[in-house]
Amino acid sequence: MIQVRIEKGDDLEKALKKLKRKMGKEGIMTSLKNKRYYEKPSVVKRRKKAKAERRRKRTEKRLKERNLM
Repeated sequence: MIQVRIEKGDDLEKALKKLKRKMGKEGIMTSLKNKRYYEKPSVVKRRKKAKAERRRKRTEKRLKERNLM
């Protein structure tokens, strides 16, 4: 469970910003968006495969840039 400690005198807006940042890092909002509607298993596999491919290409691109510099 995510918790954000608020000290006396802290701004509520800052606390909300911290909470949103923590939720983003843990992927809570993404998983809620994905689970909002039923998704067929084949569609889930296709989406995960595409995500892995994008991640692989991005990693390769970064490695190429580092080696060339």
